[in-house]
Amino acid sequence: MGRTVRVVVDAMGGDNAPQEIVKGAVQAVNHYENIHVILTGIRDVVEQELKKYSYPADRIEVVHTSMVIETAEPPVAAIRTKKDSSIVVGMTMVRQGEADAFVSAGSSGAVLVGGQVIVGRIKGIERPALAPLIPTQKGVSLLIDCGANVDARPSHLVQFARMGSVYMENVLGVKNPRVGIVNIGAEEEKGNALVKETFPLLKQCGDIHFIGSIEARDIPSGVCDVIVCEAFTGNVILKLYEGVGGTLIRMIKASMMQNLRTKIGALLVKPALKDTLKSFDASEYGGAPLLGLKGLVVKTHGSSTAKEVEHSIYQCVQFSEQEINEKIKEHIIIE
Repeated sequence: MGRTVRVVVDAMGGDNAPQEIVKGAVQAVNHYENIHVILTGIRDVVEQELKKYSYPADRIEVVHTSMVIETAEPPVAAIRTKKDSSIVVGMTMVRQGEADAFVSAGSSGAVLVGGQVIVGRIKGIERPALAPLIPTQKGVSLLIDCGANVDARPSHLVQFARMGSVYMENVLGVKNPRVGIVNIGAEEEKGNALVKETFPLLKQCGDIHFIGSIEARDIPSGVCDVIVCEAFTGNVILKLYEGVGGTLIRMIKASMMQNLRTKIGALLVKPALKDTLKSFDASEYGGAPLLGLKGLVVKTHGSSTAKEVEHSIYQCVQFSEQEINEKIKEHIIIE
């Protein structure tokens, strides 16, 4: 067993807080011995939830915070004025070395701003990037960036490619991960100004395995391991991915319940279908790490259930054990 990894979890963030957040934290410490969880939030509320479960009492602690940053609040103002919020206190603990990582299902804007302002960027990193794992026919791919930088420059995308490659190789064990840039065609001359300027820069990178442009329709087949784009494109891909996946699952389930014959067929294929649908469940892969920061910050879906919270916490253990930040520093060339 490795060293104990201390993960701060924002108990007040997300649509299902604090119930599902606390439940996920309990599941994490019950399933993995080398995790210590620090829940930030309103003490009475959090402790009331903890009373519902059995867990090693020495591996979950509660740090009281009197404020909550709501989703609709302006992120910059919220981070500046709500110093005693569950997000700000949690990120401050990471910055001060009192914790190894921070997980939140709360305000995306506040998490992004807080990550840069409180935790801070690794020297040489121009912009941190949100990088979720998305399911594909061949396993998973890393989508970077999906929400942090709507307006990006070519140099940003090059760094995204490098950071994504480090993550996939060291956390997922993918040797020489294939890197593709999202485009409207496979030809090098296609694309908008950003893609056209970035493409030759990626070709020149000797430390990544760049395979060229990829179209959105090729992403689900697992054509590459690291999918590079600016956040506007990435967020559209991610949301469409989630929407189509959820719709297909509902349609499949409904079609199987139409009549006796389809119900019998459903019983026969249920085991195989269950495994297939599970592989396309985003909650199986945890949250999206904000790569490029001095400490680890993971943003989970606002609608996260306990399962996704648990997997996000374990994701922090993998990140910490593999010393991803140190390896990102090694691969970033400071001009």
